[in-house]
This record gives sequence, C-alpha cells and structure tokens, in this order.
Amino acid sequence: MSDAPRSSSAPPGVSPSPSSAAPGDRLVGLLRRVAQRDRQAFAQLYEATSAKLYGTVLRILKERGRTDDIVQEVYVAIWQKAAQFETGRASPIAWMTAIARHAAIDERRRQPTAPHDAEEALAQTPSDAPGAREHAERDQEARRLHACLEELEADRRALVRLAYLDGWSRAELAAHVEQPVNTVKTWLHRALKQLKGCLAS
Repeated sequence: MSDAPRSSSAPPGVSPSPSSAAPGDRLVGLLRRVAQRDRQAFAQLYEATSAKLYGTVLRILKERGRTDDIVQEVYVAIWQKAAQFETGRASPIAWMTAIARHAAIDERRRQPTAPHDAEEALAQTPSDAPGAREHAERDQEARRLHACLEELEADRRALVRLAYLDGWSRAELAAHVEQPVNTVKTWLHRALKQLKGCLAS
C-alpha cells in the first residue's frame, strides 16, 4: 500500500486552480517538494493540475467512475515518481499528463474498443516517451495512426502531436506558432478530418 496522501477522486470542484494558470516554475518547485515527501506541496500540486489530468483521463476512458479510480492511481504514481522528474526533458504538466495518459491507455486496453474517430485514436496512442514506441509497435491501431500522421503536412503533424500526444492547450499552441487561437483550432480540425479519412480507408 502506498504511503501517498489520498486526494479526492471526484472531478475538480468549485474553483480549482487550473494547471494552465500555474507557472511552470511553481510546478517544478512543488514536484521537488513532493519528491521530499511534502504532503502540503502534494495537495497544492493536486489542486493546480487535477483539472488537466482528470480531463485527459476522461477523454480516453469516457466513464467518470473509471476515471475517478485512474486519476487516484495517477497521483499515487506522481507521489512515488516525483524524484524522477527532470526539468530538461519535459515541462511539469507534460510529464504528469504523460503519466495520466499512459495509465488511462492501460486501463482502456483492459477493455479494448476500436476508436471511432481520429481524435479518439490520438487519445489512445502512446507518446514518444521512453518505452512508448515498444507499446506502439505491438498496437496495430497505433501503427495505422502513425502512418496516417505521416501523410499530414509537417507543420500540421507537429501541431497534432503537440495537442493530442503532449497535451498542449490551444492557447499554448497559438503562442508557439504565433497565430490566433481560432486559426490553430481550424488547422487542427482540418488535420483531424484528414486523419479520420485516412483511418477509415
């Protein structure tokens, strides 16, 4: 049994601090304190990131009951692995989102269903984190998806990967490419439409 402090498994409540509003350096500091088993820091980390991680898991599982359980497991994993976080490899929220996505994918594969559209397929696909490529090679649907991704223009493919595999928000993408948010949404919509056609062929 883990000694991680138990966080509420319910979806974020009245007014959690969204992860997008928490400066990256604050999250880095919280993770470092969590690595030292600081329970107060863990509670603050949960408050700052739970909305993001809950949404990530729910988008993959589409069932709140299962999502509640997996999110709890995710935060236990974060408590246990906080010391493994390296600032040079990923942002704090990207690192935690990867943990959440992989946990949800593992849960989904215990009751596999074929993805109905490109966005759902992306949600179920492992990222390029260590070990993920090995999972993808054993997953026929992931191989098909990656083949279809390669058919996208390079800039659109990069946006799709950042949005659905790395968990970037539309606002973060817009700032990254120096374009309006609505433009980024249009590009993603067109890319997903192309992916859906490729997956259906």
